Amino acid sequence: MDRALLVIDVQNEYFSGLMPVTHPAGSLENILRAMDAAQAHGVPVVVVQHATPAGSPVFALGSPGWELHPEVARRPHDLLLAKHLPGAFTGTGLEDWLKQRGVKTVAISGYMTQMCCDTTARQAFHRGLAVEFLRDATGTLAIKNQAGSVTAEELHRAILVTQAMRFSQVISTAGWIKKLQP
Repeated sequence: MDRALLVIDVQNEYFSGLMPVTHPAGSLENILRAMDAAQAHGVPVVVVQHATPAGSPVFALGSPGWELHPEVARRPHDLLLAKHLPGAFTGTGLEDWLKQRGVKTVAISGYMTQMCCDTTARQAFHRGLAVEFLRDATGTLAIKNQAGSVTAEELHRAILVTQAMRFSQVISTAGWIKKLQP
């Protein structure tokens, strides 16, 4: 099979830390469904784990927030990839790993929709890979900063619409699982 599933930053920070993911409901369950389906159909699973230096407020290496969600941690994966910037291709061996396995299509799942998932999808597209962006297996939260505010639903939808314009096929987890059927 020439595809791989990327499970991006499904870490405790998004469940019990400072940045709880709120939209869409059921995103974690869909990530786990995608992982299980990938395993059942021989699709390689790449688990990506974000790390910041010890003492950082979020994702500090070795902290509880940095740890993978227990349900992701207990599932099989083919590669565990550490990253330090939003894109899973930046400063990692992901591109070479995918090329060595003949992967032509990556499916994007995980957190957050507008940050690491969006960045990684664009990086994959720029590298000539086809991208499937799992709309209900990615998620985010409401954001408020000096530029303004946006609800989690608005932010998620805006990224999905943008991804579908050029970079990715935006698809449901159920639709993606159907594509794995022989």
